[in-house]
Amino acid sequence: MTGHMRVLRPHPAIFAFYDGRVPGYRFAEEPNWVDEGALALGIASYAIVSGTHALVYDTHVSLPHAAEIRETLAQEGVTTFTVVLSHWHLDHVAGTGAFADCEIISTERTAAHLERHRAAIEAGTHEGPPAISPLVLPTRVFSGTLALDIGAIRLELIEADIHSDDAAVVWWESERILLAGDTMEDTVTYVTEPDGLERHLVDLARLDALAPARILPNHGDPDIIARGGYSRGLNRAMQQYVRTLLRARSDAALRASPLKSLIQGPLNTGWITYYAPYEEVHKENLEKVCGPT
Repeated sequence: MTGHMRVLRPHPAIFAFYDGRVPGYRFAEEPNWVDEGALALGIASYAIVSGTHALVYDTHVSLPHAAEIRETLAQEGVTTFTVVLSHWHLDHVAGTGAFADCEIISTERTAAHLERHRAAIEAGTHEGPPAISPLVLPTRVFSGTLALDIGAIRLELIEADIHSDDAAVVWWESERILLAGDTMEDTVTYVTEPDGLERHLVDLARLDALAPARILPNHGDPDIIARGGYSRGLNRAMQQYVRTLLRARSDAALRASPLKSLIQGPLNTGWITYYAPYEEVHKENLEKVCGPT
């Protein structure tokens, strides 16, 4: 199940555990959230390591993935694990059972969403199979911001309303690195809350004001992640795309335009890359934002 997961090193202290974007590979033949929402687009969970302490940012798409993450870090000398959940969606919390003896931190909203849907998630009836059982709930919650020391590294967790109303990103100020979760992704954002797009723009601008030198999204190009991540332009590409979706509500020409033409500017500048499976994501985004075409 984890045979295609590779360990990337975008920074000497950062591990990226990446799976997906493998031609011909599927988790299961029948429709499921692991393939459609995660592996088809490529997905990474991250770890920031300082000495014997690691922050694990999301627990990946399965218990075996999470167990391999933990074992890999243990082989690096890590004995203390602090888990941070970027948000409550299934492809980010599926491996919590492998860290049941560790502190698990999330926003208050993430904890509330998981508690509310826990029974369905564990039964495999929320978003369909596979079930996530056990789903281990957060042991510590925050709202706004939270300073966190991982060994000698000072990090800040920042709550945001982007992609999902419960997002938490990780800001490493001294290195100017932002672990972005699903608040940004390459090629385009995956709209899950179409009524929140205006709020998402506000918080994207707030994160852009941090002026990150490098951005590491959970869904992105593995080669770019391995080279250190994306520039600040990834955020600006997301803002541009969200504004385009909002304009498309009243502009039939935008709704009919090919995805490549809508994102040509960010593609030309190298802020993002084109990955064909995002054509379907864009089609679904238009239906969510503008209604059936």
